[in-house]
Amino acid sequence: MARSPELCHVTSPAVRDLIELANLDDFDRVTEQVRNLRGCTRPVNLVGWTATSDPATKTVLRSYSTADEPTGRLLTACGNRRSSRCPACSRIYAADTYHLIKAGLSGGKNVAESVRTHPRAFVTLTAPSFGPVHHRKSNGSTTRPCRCGTHHAEHDPAVGTPLNPATYDYTGAVLWNAHAGALWARFTTYLRRELAAHLGMTQKGLNAALRVSFAKVAEYQKRGLVHFHAVIRFDGPDGHTNPPPAWATFDALRAAVCLARTRARLTVTSDAVGERVIKWGDRFKVDQISALGDGELTDQKVAGYVAKYATKSAEGTGTVDRTLMCRPCEGRGYLHGPDGFRDLCTDCDGTGQAEPLPDLHVRQHVRQMIRTAWALGHLPEFADLKLWKWAHMLGFRGHFSTKSRAYSTTLGALRDVRRAWRTAQADRARALAGLSTEDENTTLVTNSAWQYLSSGYRPGEEFLAAQTRHDVAQARDHAERAKTEGEIWQ
Repeated sequence: MARSPELCHVTSPAVRDLIELANLDDFDRVTEQVRNLRGCTRPVNLVGWTATSDPATKTVLRSYSTADEPTGRLLTACGNRRSSRCPACSRIYAADTYHLIKAGLSGGKNVAESVRTHPRAFVTLTAPSFGPVHHRKSNGSTTRPCRCGTHHAEHDPAVGTPLNPATYDYTGAVLWNAHAGALWARFTTYLRRELAAHLGMTQKGLNAALRVSFAKVAEYQKRGLVHFHAVIRFDGPDGHTNPPPAWATFDALRAAVCLARTRARLTVTSDAVGERVIKWGDRFKVDQISALGDGELTDQKVAGYVAKYATKSAEGTGTVDRTLMCRPCEGRGYLHGPDGFRDLCTDCDGTGQAEPLPDLHVRQHVRQMIRTAWALGHLPEFADLKLWKWAHMLGFRGHFSTKSRAYSTTLGALRDVRRAWRTAQADRARALAGLSTEDENTTLVTNSAWQYLSSGYRPGEEFLAAQTRHDVAQARDHAERAKTEGEIWQ
């Protein structure tokens, strides 16, 4: 078996802990727990118990307690969607998001396959300009020069930064990020209104004949502002099970998006920064999604595109992937009131920042956006935005992926299917081993009590997890090569 490069630099404490684990009565169970996490980088450690019983006979059919575990605790995957935090769990989240989006485009997962014949659009809405920035525009193999006269490389750190930082509207940029989620909600409201007006109908009549379903994901641009990619679909009044009326066409959907984008606005008033109008930028796209086709915007391409951005956060702009606020200060409520920090905190010296901004390894543009978010967050009129909590996200505090209720399945339903599959596999293994399994028609009652203990691995378990990550990566690479070779031979 090939050895992971991570294992070549294992410290002596890890080796000693691994030897200690190997001397336990059931070392195979230790390795099984780590292997079942599929490479999770920071698992959750739980203690507790669960018991499944038959309410008719009061018989306990199956019980489990972490006291029976070799290490006295149960490791569960962290489930973090951020690829920068946990690549293993983020891949599962991306796969679930792909199937969620794909089901709303092609059917499946309890969604009618006829949805692929409904009018559907892939919409991109961007933020307005808050000042000229360095950019890299390419047209095929050629690139156009930036306003500064330079042909920027693809990964040039200057791309996205202001041409003149002194005149850049950092306050407007942070406030736009902070209200982007609310602006999207306002857009969905106006989308139905403008569609009714475009078709010459009342909103009540439109709602009785048509349902608008959507799923969207947020993506950070290089300049540190979010924009949204959304799948918008027309359904019949009962949802995806019946088609929309014949007059509900893609052209009507495109017209409604254009009108709603212009109408959707929010006004923010502050004595410190004046009145600000939060609106969408001038650049937007409304593309028709084709169920089939070569080189077109197909179901698979859209679902893959959305899933890719569902696991990313603001780190792509060069910021950090962790909160910058002092946890003790937040716990004592020092950050909530307009008076700021009432006492001097020894953890942060009264600044409220867990890490001083000058010490962050980020670009000056990102540092200034963080500084602006931190300052605005302590103004009384912006206290509800909690910008000090979301300063590392450059002010954005919304969900990265959301959907309307009737668009398709849910992430919870996909997790339930995965859990049911694992339970079925375990029952099959018990049956092959000659152990009893519960009757499918029996109503069972499950009681449990769990408590959070800590996060992360023991040093020896980290050694095993590194090998598991290496094995999973090798298996994935092998599957990709086999798929590519198969396509070549076809």
